[in-house]
Amino acid sequence: MGIVRRTKSVDAILEEFKMNSGAISVVSLVDQLSSRFNKTTVYRVLDRLEEDGILHSFLGKTGIKWYAKCSGCSASEHHDVHPHFQCLSCGKVDCLTVNVRIPSIPNRKVEASQILLQGQCEACLV
Repeated sequence: MGIVRRTKSVDAILEEFKMNSGAISVVSLVDQLSSRFNKTTVYRVLDRLEEDGILHSFLGKTGIKWYAKCSGCSASEHHDVHPHFQCLSCGKVDCLTVNVRIPSIPNRKVEASQILLQGQCEACLV
């Protein structure tokens, strides 16, 4: 899509990610913004921000889509090939800065991979 057109809905969603350092579920975003925008608008803006390399998405433990800020991505290429961690106690989800090697598979081309690790976050461990 190219350059993101700054609209009220785009600004509102980007503001949510400025205030939150971790990932945010689509359900949470729809709930938080429901008084200002309908669900379709939220989904449309999230799709556009993902296409433009501003956000990336992945599935959480219950199959719900989560979004997090990209780092160094663009509309032509995503570099967010990393695992995510979901705390089983508090539900917090965040990106992990560890490298995970995706194996080569004969006669196959891997184009996407999602790794979700689950356990206890640093706050819930204490």
